Amino acid sequence: MPPTRPTGPADLLAAAVRRDPAAPLVTWYDDATGARVELSATTLANWVSKTANLLQEEFDTAPGSTVAVALPVHWQTTAVLLGVWSCGAAVLDTAVEDDGRLADADVVLAAQDRLPPLEEQDLPELLGLSLHPLGMGMTGYAGPARDFALEVRGHGDVFTPWQPVDPARPGLLAGGAQFSLGELVRTAEELAARLGLVAGDRVLVDERAATEAGPVAWLLAPLAAGASLVLVHDAASAQLQSRAEAERVTATLGTKLDGIRELGHPV
Repeated sequence: MPPTRPTGPADLLAAAVRRDPAAPLVTWYDDATGARVELSATTLANWVSKTANLLQEEFDTAPGSTVAVALPVHWQTTAVLLGVWSCGAAVLDTAVEDDGRLADADVVLAAQDRLPPLEEQDLPELLGLSLHPLGMGMTGYAGPARDFALEVRGHGDVFTPWQPVDPARPGLLAGGAQFSLGELVRTAEELAARLGLVAGDRVLVDERAATEAGPVAWLLAPLAAGASLVLVHDAASAQLQSRAEAERVTATLGTKLDGIRELGHPV
């Protein structure tokens, strides 16, 4: 039987698990601290399932729900985004400083350093992420936000949505634009083709470029193409060339390196 065509972003991750469950799918570097985290497709899927179960069981996240995500490009952000989409809900991608933009969000997930302005907005549900390389909880925090890392650990490794995921439902609200879950997949597939992404690519993504491009470009397009990711926070330019070689990078997004093709640009 041929594989079922993906109808939502969660299907793109499921395809990666079927294709090669043990291969590195997301590798994350923080050049400021020297941290490195690598997740196989199976490990990422485990995080996604736990996140989706947390959202569904604790916050009733389902088709029609809106989850605001105020997080940088990070390995935990991949789990959060795909967890929201696994529930069939919409991601609201906005700066937490934009007063009023979060009024319609059912749940807000934000980096710990972005919590203070949120605590003043009387939000219904607020989760904070330390973004610790190993997924540890927040330290030195005494505010009202629940700690994502502590909450997510107790949830199951397998996720089944309580309501069927509808590809026609909203999947991403960003910059005044709206994409349905199905449109996210189609847009990712089209963008992957335009960028020249191919199966087996290992893509080095600079955080600044990814933030500007949005999650369809830095996350979903590579997944749609069957590629893997090397995400770099606080990139030290002097190290990128050697790191790309060590990680067997075949393409870059937003960074130009010798001998490696830059996506969207002719070789």
